Amino acid sequence: MEFRQATFRFGERTILSGLDLAVRPGETLVLLGRSGSGKTTALRLINGMLLPSAGTVLVQGRATTDWDAVQLRRSIGYVIQEGGLFPHWTVARNVGLVPELEDWPAERRNARTVELLNLVGLPANEYGTRLPKELSGGQRQRVGVARALAAGALIQLFDEPFGALDPVTRLGMQEEFLHLRQTLGITSVFVTHDVREAMRLGTRIGLLDRGTLVFAGTPAEFRGSAHPEARAFLRVLEEDSHAS
Repeated sequence: MEFRQATFRFGERTILSGLDLAVRPGETLVLLGRSGSGKTTALRLINGMLLPSAGTVLVQGRATTDWDAVQLRRSIGYVIQEGGLFPHWTVARNVGLVPELEDWPAERRNARTVELLNLVGLPANEYGTRLPKELSGGQRQRVGVARALAAGALIQLFDEPFGALDPVTRLGMQEEFLHLRQTLGITSVFVTHDVREAMRLGTRIGLLDRGTLVFAGTPAEFRGSAHPEARAFLRVLEEDSHAS
């Protein structure tokens, strides 16, 4: 994935300005920033939910404007808070949604659903027939991750997926994410406003400030950044260190 001078405007307001950034295969790029900094806009430009007002966004070497929109979105996993599950569908049917849309045979679809539910720690024989309302927040988020992985997409987008979880469950989901990344070798872009989460999960961090990329580098490089917005986020880590 690559942003080349990607800009997005809504009316007269510029939400994202001249973003130049490449996402390397197998890495987790965390987009960090305050509310309204352009993080989610950048994410939606990747899967074509939004199209750039100027510049280009490339996925697998092709501009998103050259893709069939449906195929682009089906080729990329997308995880949001609470998993975005259909409330009246069972867990198994939620997970099997994209394979069903892609006309996978029922036997293959069912096998994939069982495989993924087991992978995220929700055995299909116990959880497959449940409805989302019968699950905890953390369990719903696991189902959302399983659904994003169902069609074998190696590109995964995460839009503050753990933001609504309690701290203990959130830490567990972060550990689950790291395990899945190591196991599956996925390439992911992860949006958060939590600097602790960014430092824990990111192989690189892209810091956005009012629609502009002001830093891109490893967590270690982020710690050494002198940019005022980076220092503002790093003060949170310093306060945590003093508190402990």
